[in-house]
Amino acid sequence: MTKRAASSLPCLQGPAAWNRILPEAPAVDVLCGDIRADVTIIGAGFAGLSAARRLKQIDSTLSVVVLDAMAIADSSAGRNSGFMIDLPHELTSEDYAGAGDDRSLIGLNRQAIAFAGEAVADYQIDANYFDPAGKINGAASAKAEAHNRSYAEHLASLGEDFELLDRTQMRELTGSAHYAAGLYTPGTVMLQPAGYIRGLATGLRRQGVRIFEMSPAMAFSRRGADWQVTTPKGRVSTGKVILTVNGHLESFGFERDRLMQLFLFAVMTPELDAEALGKLGGAPRWGITPSDPMGTTLRRIDTGQGGNRIVTRTCAVLKPDMRLSGRHVARAAAVMQRKFDRRFPQLTGLEMEYKWAGHLCLSLNGVAVLRELEDGVYSGCVQNGLGTARGTLTGIGAAELALGVTSDITRHFGAETRPKKLPPQPFREIGANAVLRWKEWRAAEE
Repeated sequence: MTKRAASSLPCLQGPAAWNRILPEAPAVDVLCGDIRADVTIIGAGFAGLSAARRLKQIDSTLSVVVLDAMAIADSSAGRNSGFMIDLPHELTSEDYAGAGDDRSLIGLNRQAIAFAGEAVADYQIDANYFDPAGKINGAASAKAEAHNRSYAEHLASLGEDFELLDRTQMRELTGSAHYAAGLYTPGTVMLQPAGYIRGLATGLRRQGVRIFEMSPAMAFSRRGADWQVTTPKGRVSTGKVILTVNGHLESFGFERDRLMQLFLFAVMTPELDAEALGKLGGAPRWGITPSDPMGTTLRRIDTGQGGNRIVTRTCAVLKPDMRLSGRHVARAAAVMQRKFDRRFPQLTGLEMEYKWAGHLCLSLNGVAVLRELEDGVYSGCVQNGLGTARGTLTGIGAAELALGVTSDITRHFGAETRPKKLPPQPFREIGANAVLRWKEWRAAEE
């Protein structure tokens, strides 16, 4: 008998603000008792729900169960910045340019965006939650402007559209004089991530997918021809298991000492009143990623997405044990308050309403884990900080692998090597966090 028990469960500090600013969600449906399914998906984020949709596309008669340890959109899916990016976005590079076959990856990212867009139409998800507005790489320093120019040259070599923005254009867009320049690219979709995930779950339930929240998979084990997945109050007997748990893949004993468990932090303003909006100026919706990947990400949203607010995200910490304390959030929130005040002096002193952490997972060589792990157990994990697009792709791919379907997605990720082995502890945590602090310092203006 093969058994895999979870050594840890999601433990995320602070509220999932994107979820909190939406209307109250329906009561959670907790798994109680024993049930049967053809396929059981563990994890109800971008990857897990995309896998469920793809399974139903391939075979509408399948019985599909999705389990999540938290409420829908309270996990990392409701804690990201909501950028679904089509272009190369390599977080370990100086300017996001990838080192591999960028054209192939751009095509896959656009498949993910198209897949999500079709779900929005099919499930009648609010269009405000899926806004194809594009994004801007903001640059505050001469070095960052050089990063933008380098990236623009790379995009030109790929035949991709972009527009370079000057200081005046950036101020007119954002209301901030902080940015010296920007690089606009049109293909990114700006999500209200919690709204999109909620809508996806609602649509899947209408298709007969059973989604159980607050029902963590504590273990799964082989029982004859089936797998049995155990939760605190129930069990699922299932032919196949798909793991879409990102970094928690390691919790089940897979790829140990090969996955970097990283946490990023964000804050969100209260709803801006008429006076604050008048002081701010600028456009009602926009998204800025920093020209230096270790800089600060900003989003401005409006009432269609949960209120007139600004989201600030920066700071990172490596935690191999996947456990944060409140002091980590407090430290990051103080940094982000200073960065917000620097960018918007007309709103200095505006206290943030929400402060939170989100979990992401990277591999040292930038690969995902999309493969059959054991007989009948499949993985769509390790999103390398690109959870909306990469999570969608690996979810689709895991579903296709489980049903024996070959596609561009399965071929691409199937050709990747395993994640590289990480340095031993304590050097891994100490060294990585020292590098992160140095990179944050170096990217201070950004």
